[in-house]
Amino acid sequence: MKTSDFYYDLPKELIAQDPLADRSSSRLMVLDGSNIEHRVFSDLTDYLMPGDCLVINDTKVIPARLLGSKCDTGSAAEVFLLKKRKDGIWETLVKPGKKLREGARVSFGDGLLTCEIIECLPDGNRLVKFFYDGIFEEILDRLGQMPLPPYITHKLKDKDRYQTVYAKNEGSCAAPTAGLHFTPELLIRIKDMGVRICNVTLHVGLGTFRPVKCEDISEHHMHSEWYCIPEESADMINDTKAAKGRIICVGTTSCRTIESACDESGKVIAGSADTDIFIYPGYRFKVLDGLITNFHLPESTLLMLVSALAGKDNIISAYEEAIKERYRFFSFGDAMFILPQR
Repeated sequence: MKTSDFYYDLPKELIAQDPLADRSSSRLMVLDGSNIEHRVFSDLTDYLMPGDCLVINDTKVIPARLLGSKCDTGSAAEVFLLKKRKDGIWETLVKPGKKLREGARVSFGDGLLTCEIIECLPDGNRLVKFFYDGIFEEILDRLGQMPLPPYITHKLKDKDRYQTVYAKNEGSCAAPTAGLHFTPELLIRIKDMGVRICNVTLHVGLGTFRPVKCEDISEHHMHSEWYCIPEESADMINDTKAAKGRIICVGTTSCRTIESACDESGKVIAGSADTDIFIYPGYRFKVLDGLITNFHLPESTLLMLVSALAGKDNIISAYEEAIKERYRFFSFGDAMFILPQR
């Protein structure tokens, strides 16, 4: 299967630049096979059933973008946090890459925080060691910027709008955006109707969004991301499956987490690990029964994942319908509720 099979033409004006004032007022496309319904996100309760289990990713986005200057020349430099390796050491992206080699030092906030490049990794990323007095997270919150995707050009007025209302475990450099549609009130309604809600954590890295550069999609390799499934959540998912309830994942990150952590029978195993699972058409889902997600970029691994669930032709047709109906796309855009192709 070719990367170009997952291309579609999106008018630029349909890329959502700002979040809606009311999270749950976004539009919801329900895709069941080739059948499409147009609803509002708060109508999601019409499609959930008592006994279902909603799986949410409770990761929290960190202000991962640091703007500073090279200590020796004073020239501008940027360090983008990707993954914490151990205390004080992070895997990062840096700009300008040619001038930030091993041994280079960068200062942020007039020296409140400094870092040194300690290793240039084969994929172009850098390992950096940070130096500071105090608590790193507090310094980062003061100096760092929220890492909005490059297709969002508007300045975010409230940084909490790039967090889900249930975000708690810091570590992501991008939001699990399907969860941005939920409000506390909607979650209460869902619980009150007899739907279980269980938490998993996957710290979203840029690997999820990196373009597929090879012609044959099976040759693409995903960068790994760290996940954790608590014992209570694994039990809840497994009990739901045993009782013939549905497992509905909120977002591709929740989906990739539970599909990474299960055995061949579909039993989810509690614990933490790194995953580089790449889901594309031909994949057989072992746990997932439904997916709530946003609209994804052309030729992206996320578009390939939803195509594995609903069928590529159904997804491309749904996207064409969404464009015709002027849905809002990507991180701050509208949502889909996808049921698997039968």
